[in-house]
Amino acid sequence: MAARIFMLRSDYRQYPAYPHGKIIHLALGLIAGALGSVAVPALYNKDYTAITFLSLAAQQFREVRNMERNTLTAIDHLELVPRGAAYIEGIAVVFEGRNYLAIITAFLSSLFAMWIGWWGGLIAGVFALILAHYFMKGKKITHIADIEMVPIKLDGPDLYVGDIYMMNVGLDENRDVIKEQGIGFILTPKSDDAKVTIANLGQRQAILHDVSTRLGVYRDDGDPALLPIGKLGLRTGKLGLLVLPREKDIDKAYQSVCNVPLLEAAVRTPTKANRKSTEGAKQSG
Repeated sequence: MAARIFMLRSDYRQYPAYPHGKIIHLALGLIAGALGSVAVPALYNKDYTAITFLSLAAQQFREVRNMERNTLTAIDHLELVPRGAAYIEGIAVVFEGRNYLAIITAFLSSLFAMWIGWWGGLIAGVFALILAHYFMKGKKITHIADIEMVPIKLDGPDLYVGDIYMMNVGLDENRDVIKEQGIGFILTPKSDDAKVTIANLGQRQAILHDVSTRLGVYRDDGDPALLPIGKLGLRTGKLGLLVLPREKDIDKAYQSVCNVPLLEAAVRTPTKANRKSTEGAKQSG
């Protein structure tokens, strides 16, 4: 239960919401802890049928994943800058995985408490909390790309971020808003794998959503020309970003882009497949 409380965070995204969203996850964490702790004495007493409860828990926590996915998908249509399906799936997977971490924490604490004593269980529980904290830390976009703020250029109706063409802006009013409020960034991938990852539409949408959530967005429903956008430089593999924050704070906008999580669903490693193919060809030769 302590592990689940430790892992339950509401940050700038305000999800899970307070108090009802947190109550749901704390209740599930209590159930997960109880299942993990009773599994050890059940095994000691050779009551192997009790392990079936763990399979029921796994099924229940998969339903948690579906619940989170359905909830976030339903409210995503109401966002001025949506999260996107990849971001939603990542959040749902995290909530499912943290219940399993609560089970592992309770299992280790119970195992060492029965094997050594209560103090052994306490030490194992603290170690499990440290382990859970390690698994909570995911990678950020800065692990795969260098981020640079660049000027926005308007050549008539054509909008550029650095040297990357973004879109055509027809109305003078919209061009004035972009000049005043727009901030441009270019993400330069650090490797060939990173080029494929930042080209993922879900990862791009996650960046735009996070910046818009932290700093607001200067648009209303029905303003397609004022929607934050990410476009790929096809020759270079660089990603150009145009954001229109309500609060135009360049430093905060830069930090917001740097702190965007790297989505598991977006990560691609094609070079590993190429290396394996080359090694296989050498062996067969």
